[in-house]
Formats: sequence, C-alpha cells, structure tokens
Amino acid sequence: MIALHSSRHRAALVLGAALLCLSGLARGADPLATVRGLEHASLLLVEPDGTTAIAQGATTPRVPASTMKLLTAYAALETWGREHRFHTDVRLDDDGVLWVVGHGDPYLVSEELMRIATALRARGLTRINGLGLDTHALGADTEIPGRSRTSNPYDAPLSALAANFNTVSLIREADGRLRSGEPQTPLTATAQALGADLGPGRHRVNLIDRARAERHFGELFAALLERAGVSVTGPIRQARAPRGARLVYRHHNSRTLAEMIAPMLEYSTNFIANGLFIMLSDPKDKGVAGMAEARRAVTRLARDRLGWRDAVIDDGAGLSRANRLSARQLVELLDAFTPYRDLMPRQDDDPRVLAKTGTLTGVSSYAGYVRRNGGWGRFALLVEQPVDRSLRQRLASALAR
Repeated sequence: MIALHSSRHRAALVLGAALLCLSGLARGADPLATVRGLEHASLLLVEPDGTTAIAQGATTPRVPASTMKLLTAYAALETWGREHRFHTDVRLDDDGVLWVVGHGDPYLVSEELMRIATALRARGLTRINGLGLDTHALGADTEIPGRSRTSNPYDAPLSALAANFNTVSLIREADGRLRSGEPQTPLTATAQALGADLGPGRHRVNLIDRARAERHFGELFAALLERAGVSVTGPIRQARAPRGARLVYRHHNSRTLAEMIAPMLEYSTNFIANGLFIMLSDPKDKGVAGMAEARRAVTRLARDRLGWRDAVIDDGAGLSRANRLSARQLVELLDAFTPYRDLMPRQDDDPRVLAKTGTLTGVSSYAGYVRRNGGWGRFALLVEQPVDRSLRQRLASALAR
C-alpha cells in the first residue's frame, strides 16, 4: 500500500513538472507566433503613420469583453466632455422631508455623500422629518445583459441613487462581530443583513438588486446626515419628490468625467461603465434612462462618429457575450480616442503600452496604444479560445519598439 501511494505520488510529481515545463515554454514562446497560430484570434496593428503593420482576421466580429468599455468611455466623453460633473439635487418639502433626487451620478462614494451632508448643515439644516429618495431618472429597464446574480462586486446592479458603486465593505471579526470595512462608511441595516452569513475576514459584496441598493443608499445617507449634525426622524421613502419641494442644494461631484473614466478603465469597473452607458440614453436628463434606448443611442453614435454599420452593442461594460466588434473597429475607435489617450491604463511592466484588457471565460482581448517608431501605434487583439493570461501583455510589449 505504501509503495502504491509512493508510485502515485511520483507520477503526480512527474505530471506536475511536465505541465510546469509546458507552461514555461508557452510563456517563453514568441507571442506573435503564438497568436498567428490561434484558430479563433484577430490581431490588427497600425503604425503611427496609419499604415497597417499586421492584420489577422481584422474584420471578423468577435466578443470584445471589457474592451467594450473603451467605446462607452468615448461615447461619454464625446457627449458630455472631459470636465463634465454629474449632479445630485436635494429638495425640502413643506412637511420637512428631505428629498434626494438622483441624476445618474455613478461615483457617489461615502466621501462625496458626506460632502452633501456637510453642505446641507452649513446651509442651516439641523433637522428633517424623513428622507425621500427620488429615483425616477432611471426607468424599469435597468437589467444588464451578462450580469450574474452573485455577491461579486463586479456584478453590482444599477440604480438611480447608488453609494460606493452599489457595494459594501465588511469585516467579520474573530469574535463574530460584523463592522464596516471603511471608517467613512457607517454600517447600515441592509449591509448587516447582507453580511449575516459571511465568515471571518474582510469582504466586499454587492447589493444584489436595485431595491436593496436604493434602500441602503437611504440608510447610509441618513447616517451621514446624523454625523454632520442633522437630526433625522421619520421613515425613508421612495417616490417622486413633490412638485412644490424647493431646491436647497445642487451637488456637483468633485470628480470630473475624465477623473471617473480613468479609474473605470484601470480597474475595469462594470458599474461605472454601465452607469454611464444607461445615462447616454438620456444625456440631457430630460426623461427616463433605460438600457434599450442606451443601446440605440450608442449604436447611433458609433455609426455617426465612427462609421460603423455592423457592430453589436448590448451593454457598456462588455459583460454580454452578444456584443460584437472587430479588431478593425477597435483600432478605428482608438484613432478617435487619441485626445483621451492620457486616460488609458498603463501596462504594469511596460510604460510603452497603454491598453485595456478584456476577459470572459474563453475570451481574452487587449486594445490600446504602443510606442513604435517615435509615435503611438494602435493595436487590437481579440481571442475566442483559452490562452495563457500573460499572452496579451507579452504580445503588446513585443509590438512596441
């Protein structure tokens, strides 16, 4: 029996060593040759002067994954401008109820909400008889294609009023106590319920659905008002603000649109991407935003600005496998994105590469700019088969010169 276990152990070691060797060989192989040998891959490289250096399946429509965020970023920047700041209105009705009216700001983190609470206190507000949430800016059509109903932060739902990207940071202490993972964020009843089954350690989870997200927003803002010195009594309600409720404060986010897009691209934040995407359906904030109209709006923009006729645009973050772009279209997008190139993520190990990754199961993509011949070339890689995760970065570095 001991000999049998020993034989199995040796066999496992040999197999493991072989796999490590093959993995090492794969990583050491010429990345361009590897891509050229892939059956389901597209690659396009265009020189700084506009000439094509490499073209492999460049017009084949493929799943772009998170490189779709480049299109959303471009559409938002072209629609609103780099210096645009989203706003949130605060109104007070005759009964002393304070109404927060959402207008789709995707970057209302706790610090931003505390700025609102502090500004209200500075304007003389000391007591409210309830908190109202007006979320009419977003209609019922908010479901994101490809979003999984997991607790993963990348699966956060959309909502008209959203705190901290509709996620909560929680810590389960060794003695079983649950506390907020952020000193600037009070622990709400909704967050406590979400964390009831979490084990010891630090966690970040999403708020699962729109109703829960908006309820958490109300609880959090009420707690921050109390911190700022505003006494909150009465319930939290969700409805349209009464017609006669007077505007007491309009808050413009401390971050510009450009300052939101740069981290969105770097950290591939699905919530921000689809938050911007859905608001593009009502860019002047005149009606009700929805996903179906957002698809039509961004498709029109891509047709009018980029000349695209056959792109399939299903969501703004690249979660949907129904999205279809070609390497050629991504490079055309990068040409148009040149004024915003400073917002692109820099490859960790190579400052000559500014590019956005995309990853779904069985899908790997990478699109951006590489230093070549004294300028910036544009490249797009779309792969629809399993590959080594490092292939994208190794290829981009090989393209730079």
